[in-house]
Amino acid sequence: MPSAPRSVLALVIACAAALSLTAAANAAPVEPTVPDNRIAVEDGKLFLVGHAVGVQIYTCNGSTWGPATPRADLYGDNDRVIIKHYGGPTWQATDGSKVVASRVDGVIVDETAIPWLLLKAGPTSAGAAGDRLEGTTFIQRLNTTGGLPPAASECDAASAGTVREVPYTADYYFWKALI
Repeated sequence: MPSAPRSVLALVIACAAALSLTAAANAAPVEPTVPDNRIAVEDGKLFLVGHAVGVQIYTCNGSTWGPATPRADLYGDNDRVIIKHYGGPTWQATDGSKVVASRVDGVIVDETAIPWLLLKAGPTSAGAAGDRLEGTTFIQRLNTTGGLPPAASECDAASAGTVREVPYTADYYFWKALI
């Protein structure tokens, strides 16, 4: 085969690859399927998905384990940290923008994992380097593994004040209002 047709063929292949990468980079996140309408977002636009790896932190009060406080990193599809998740519950993007949310409802999908949740966003704010999370209206926590509190028998008067960090993973879906 002459070198000119090979060059043209190579150029066509390179262009096709570049176009498919551009299309993938600009593709909107895929809306999740949920097992119960109580945790569905009825009206909104999904704009971001983060894959969390972290811990649920429980403190023994002398008779029961208190509510969990999360600490997790959320990763984008590029395997880079895009958001830090911590008590509040709060999510802070790498641009400094934040959203605080409260639980609307939850469902247990797997008895060995923390519930799937629907959370309603409260205050949002822009950060020093951007506004990625500003305008968030709802957050869903889905596809959970782990994170359940320690056994009740491990919390008594002798263990009051004990803190346990239980590993968990989840996918967080961030929604904004339709414009």
